[in-house]
Amino acid sequence: MKDHFLALTVFMLLSVSVFGQGDRKDKTAVTYEEIYDEPYSVNKLFVAFQPLYGELFVTNVNAGFGLEASYYHQDKMDFRAHFRKSYSQGFYDFSRDLASKNSSVENHAQVFNYFEIGATYHVKDFESSSKTKMYLFKNSYKGNKWAARVPLHAEVPCKVRKIYGVRFGGILWKSATDLNRALEKQKLTNADLKDSEGNPLPDTYRPIGVPDARLIPVSVFTNMASAGGYIGGSMSWIKNVAVNFDKFEEGIDDLMLTAYFDILVAPSIKVDDVVYTDRGYDVDGNPSATYGQTRTYSVDAVKTKAIGFRMGVDGKFNRTMSWAYGGEFGYRPSLAGRGFYMLLKISFPVYGTNLDYKVESFGK
Repeated sequence: MKDHFLALTVFMLLSVSVFGQGDRKDKTAVTYEEIYDEPYSVNKLFVAFQPLYGELFVTNVNAGFGLEASYYHQDKMDFRAHFRKSYSQGFYDFSRDLASKNSSVENHAQVFNYFEIGATYHVKDFESSSKTKMYLFKNSYKGNKWAARVPLHAEVPCKVRKIYGVRFGGILWKSATDLNRALEKQKLTNADLKDSEGNPLPDTYRPIGVPDARLIPVSVFTNMASAGGYIGGSMSWIKNVAVNFDKFEEGIDDLMLTAYFDILVAPSIKVDDVVYTDRGYDVDGNPSATYGQTRTYSVDAVKTKAIGFRMGVDGKFNRTMSWAYGGEFGYRPSLAGRGFYMLLKISFPVYGTNLDYKVESFGK
């Protein structure tokens, strides 16, 4: 009975909402005048500050800030450079934070840093007819009145610039990582890490003064660096249109949207060897035979994967001061089984300019 009553209530609410929207008195035809429709007249240079990004990277979950710049050279190519790093150990560099609290080794945890530079060659850059949806807004709608209404919209014919591109570039990143998790994923143990004499890294140690001589796991963290590049394809949609509506504020659609797919290749993936100082004691509380000795254990047994991929989207607006967004996911070249990642980033402010400061001059 309750389920029937709930379904009836929802149906009545939906019916009232649909009836109310269909009987709106302000739903009348609008006229407009085109101000401009020029998808090729966009800014050449964009410089963006990213106050926050978040990355669910299996090798090291991290978040922080970044800088990004993009430059459009005529209708032939565009270039992009990007840098980001974690804000701090606690916010948010997960492996570095864990290493500071739990690591049993001497390796100093690396700050997460990421660098990327690349270019896109415009294989095909053309213009076609399209439509854009613009919401109708009046200054009198501000505040609660705008929040409480379902906005009307109008479809306006416009031009859209489409770019089919080939992308390529280089990537370099450095990070701390939890090596115990990588070993577990690859069905290895600390014993697979050996020093120059063939001695394995201990799995546990027995600290002094602990009741019942409890064994403590040797927690292993190390650093890694990846240097490589990418090649792929992209498609971009650029609209740059503005119209002046009668009785409404002007409407603008100047979104520059790019979707891409890349193959990632990293010929160089370097994982630091593990440096461990034995601090163990035997069951009688006496120092172990190797107590106080610092040894370096090779990580050659740990497998890396040099090939990956990513898919993503970037959006920005053709304005002097605006904001931008982006996101991607894929498998980054890294430790085998630890390459999956998802990235979200927000840019604000984004400064755009066409770099054209020339003015005409005439003699008197």
